[in-house]
Amino acid sequence: MIPITDFHVGAADGSDVDLSAYAGKVLLIVNTASKCGFTPQYEGLEALHRRFAQRGFEVLGFPCNQFGNQEPGDAAEIASFCSVNYDVSFPVFAKIEVNGDGADPLWREIKKQAPGLLGSKAIKWNFTKFLIDRSGRVVDRYAPTTKPEDIAEDIEKLL
Repeated sequence: MIPITDFHVGAADGSDVDLSAYAGKVLLIVNTASKCGFTPQYEGLEALHRRFAQRGFEVLGFPCNQFGNQEPGDAAEIASFCSVNYDVSFPVFAKIEVNGDGADPLWREIKKQAPGLLGSKAIKWNFTKFLIDRSGRVVDRYAPTTKPEDIAEDIEKLL
């Protein structure tokens, strides 16, 4: 298993982000979308981020348009939406693919480390969440229906 801190991802501004910058932190990695029934989870994700940030926790958002074309905007539109509607202060990266041949390497790895039901590696919908421990390993995978506040106890255990 490769620690997620060994990966590089694209920032919303097109620059490269070395995830080693998050080494030693507990992370919640989420594929997001602005026009999804689960979009209000941004509020809960931001609440978790603010609640635990001082203790070494970060939420990392990865917009994805693979599910019902629910993230059609460009990086500037996505950033504006997150800021205006949910006052998001956690990092929201460049739009990515989480499934298929074009899947981002980070997402291929976290799906491998934490398969879904019956061993499925595919992401089923927006707002699938992965909890990462301080060593950069996936600890758990949560369905889109899992509310962010329901993950707080698991985060607390890792901090």
